[in-house]
Formats: sequence, structure tokens, C-alpha cells
Amino acid sequence: MSTDDKNRAIAAAILPLVGGARNIGSVAHCMTRLRLGLRDRSLVRHEALKALPSVWGVVEDDTYQIVLGPGTVARVAPEFEALVAAGASGSPAVEGPADGPEREAKDSPGREAGRGPAGLPGTGDLAARGAALRAARRRRNATPVKLFLRRIANVFVPLIPALIGCGVIAGLNGLLVNLGLLPSVTPALAAVASGFMALIAVFVGYHTAGEFGGTPILGGAVAAIIVFPGVAKIDAFGRTLSPGQGGVLGALGAALLAVYVEKACRRRVPEALDVLVTPTLTVLVSGLVTVFGLMFVAGAVSAAIGDFADWLLTHAGAGAGFVLGGLFLPLVMLGLHQALIPIHATLIEQQGYTVLLPVLAMAGAGQVGAAMAVYLRLPRNGSIRRTIRSALPAGFLGVGEPLIYGVSLPLGRPFVTACVGGAFGGGFVGLFSMLGDKVGSTAIGPSGWALFPLLDGNKGFGETLAIYTGGLLVGYLAGFVATYFWGFGSALLEEFDVDTEPPTVTSESGERVPTPA
Repeated sequence: MSTDDKNRAIAAAILPLVGGARNIGSVAHCMTRLRLGLRDRSLVRHEALKALPSVWGVVEDDTYQIVLGPGTVARVAPEFEALVAAGASGSPAVEGPADGPEREAKDSPGREAGRGPAGLPGTGDLAARGAALRAARRRRNATPVKLFLRRIANVFVPLIPALIGCGVIAGLNGLLVNLGLLPSVTPALAAVASGFMALIAVFVGYHTAGEFGGTPILGGAVAAIIVFPGVAKIDAFGRTLSPGQGGVLGALGAALLAVYVEKACRRRVPEALDVLVTPTLTVLVSGLVTVFGLMFVAGAVSAAIGDFADWLLTHAGAGAGFVLGGLFLPLVMLGLHQALIPIHATLIEQQGYTVLLPVLAMAGAGQVGAAMAVYLRLPRNGSIRRTIRSALPAGFLGVGEPLIYGVSLPLGRPFVTACVGGAFGGGFVGLFSMLGDKVGSTAIGPSGWALFPLLDGNKGFGETLAIYTGGLLVGYLAGFVATYFWGFGSALLEEFDVDTEPPTVTSESGERVPTPA
């Protein structure tokens, strides 16, 4: 089967399990997830969907998110969109029901889907707990502040592929420069790597306006003022502006202001004049406020963020890393991690890398260590052990949702001990920052092993790589030890360390088959 056919088959397998084409309101994707806006979530067959080999897990948020992994999702999403478009006309090929593991489980006599024999706990119990926890989290996170932060995060999600690509090129170029290789090529590589970052404010403005209901190109036009070299000739209140002053935070503010001005104009300007007056007033008013106000304010805030991050890791690196690494997953549960994305982008724009992401990535290492301990502590529970085996490769690559929602969070205490592992890993990386060895990432999005190509710092790549690898190993080990020794009480072991496999007999052909009910 060709790659295109494989991706088309994955999309075709997913579509009926999420209610068919007519249940799809929107389709988007980020680095690892297919994000679907569903009209009726009751039509989704969650267990059958998660049983697909290509699906690493699902996350229920404001959109229904199917974790397919980096690379795969970017290829499956267009095929899925094509099937949705075809299904809008009622094509039975994409509207019909699909048989799958969930239906087979439902049709099996004497057994509940996802449970072991005689109702013993298995993957289904954890899935149910995980779904309940996700629903409760979604309700808690539906506050105005958290919804606003989520929309801010949505502004940066489309930029992540460019950040990663340019970050990898920048790392390669730095390595060539340090080794003295290809001196005629490295200036070109520097231009390729830096071009996007030089204009990132424009892209932020464009996506901000689109996310908040304005005209994207007007948001980009106003944000472009920030990086226009001619602002250096402006004397505002006795102070000279610098191109890029305010950075991505200034672009966010400028585009949000542009959306407000545009909407106000739409309400007041006659339709006959709208096409002329509204864009002019939007750019003029927002642009002047940006030049004479926002660039100064956002510039001061951006500088303060950079100075504080440097001070924090220089003077309290071990303690700060311990706290950040340990609390990152609870922040994700509360939806507050969204606020960190503009901070990462600001640090990358200022310093070339963000020193916070490698510390926060240790939270995923703690999850991996905890999952391995769960695997050993529940030797009789085949269902949970299969879940862990399937989710661990994704966990090593920094995609933690299958382990979080499928294993540690539903179990309860292992989620806490996994956070302990993240805390120790973050403390390890933070300790070296105190010692003068900064470890950063040139892009946001990847984590775990996938962050290796994006590592950067104030020392050589080898030293930076060694520190980050050491942090991962500490996170794995601490998460494993904490979970193995303190992650299970007697009640939890009694409930889950049971044989979830149905009893079998040997058939006449010599095959092992389940005992008839």
C-alpha cells in the first residue's frame, strides 16, 4: 500500500467513528493532533476510535482531538478533509457505519466493552475514568480567562511547523559554524533560518485577527509596523523606536486592537463606504496607537520577561526547575499552560531559544517513568499493560496524552508520582542553569526525544545535549521510583492487579480461544 493510500485508509477509518461527514463542523490539525469541531459528540464511538492502530489517543477539549503523532497528522488531515467534503453530498462510502472493536465488544455475550472477564477492571475502566476526568476538566476550563488563553494559543499553533523547521536549520548552521565547515553556505543557512523570525510579528498579527473575528490581512498589516525598519526614524515622546520593539506581544496587542476598531467601524460605517473607510480607519487608528503606545509597553514587558527568565534560572534554577517541572501537568489540566506560549515565543525572538521549554519537557519524562512502574506493578492486568506498551513510544517522543489520560490520571496517585518525576528532571536541568550552562529550545511544540534537534544553549551542542539527556534520565528514574514505591495503595492494587484476559480453551485446531460464556 502506498503512503497516500495508507493515509487515505486512516482517514476513512476515523470518519465513521466520529459520526460521519455530516457530523464534522470544522477540521484543523496541529503538530500531533487532528482537531475536529463536532456537531454531536454523542455520535462518537470513542473506544472503537482509540482501538485503531494509527490512533495514539484522544483528547476531549473545545475541539475533539485525535492524536495521530507528528508527521502522520499532516498527511492524514487533507485526506480527511477530502472525505468530509465528499460526504457533504451524502456519499454512503463515508456516511455508513463502521464495524470495529467497540461493536465487537458490545456484541460479545456476557462481557462489557473494555472490561475483563466477570467485570474485572481493564482498559475500559481507565477509559471511562479518563473520559470523566476530561469532561470535568473541560467544564472547569470553560471560564472567560481560560477560553481567552486558549484562543491566544490557537494563534501560535499554525506557526509551530515554521518555528521547528527554522529552528532545526539554525541548529545545523550553528554546528557548521562551530566546526568551521562550509563557510560559503552558512550565511545562506542563517538567512533561511532567520527570515521567518524576523517577520514573526506579521504572522502573529495575521492569525490573531483571524482567531478573534477580524480580517486577518488587516491584523498582519498593523503588526507589520512593528518590524518595519522605518520606525527607527520616529521620535515618540522624546524616545526613538527600534524595529521589532515589542515583538510578538506587541503584534498580539496591535492585532487585537485592529479587530476592535474594525468591528466598531462595521457597526457604524454605511455599507456603501465600508470597503473604503473600514480598512483605512482600522490600519490608521491601530497603527498610530501601536507606534505611540503599544510598542513601548510591549517592549518593556518583553524585556521584563527575558530578564526575569534569566534571573530565575540563574539564581534559583534548581528550585525553579523543580517547581516548573512538577507543576506543568497540573497547569495543563487547568488550561493555564496556554499563557506560556507567548512567553516562549518572546524568549525565542529575543535570545534565539526558550530556556523554559526543556525544563517543562521533563514533565513528560516523569509520565514515561511512572508508566513503566505501573507496567511492573500490575503484572496480571493485560489490558492496562497493552495500553502502556502502545503508548510508550509516543511518550518517549513527547506525546504524553495517551499515557496521561489512559493510565496515570485515571489511576490517581500515579499521576502525582509522575509529576514528582517531572520535578526532579526539571530541577536537574535548572541546576545546570545555575552553574552557567543554559539549555534552550529554538522552537516550541516538540518535547521528549523529538526536542533533540532543536536544542541550543550558551555552550556547545554536545554539552547542551548531555544536560538535556541527563534531565530526561533523571525524570524517567524519579517517576519510576516514586510510582513503584508510593504510587499504589493496597486498595488500588487489589482493584487493578487482576487478570483481565478471558479464560481460554484449546480448540480442535490447536488454537487458544475464549471459553464460551
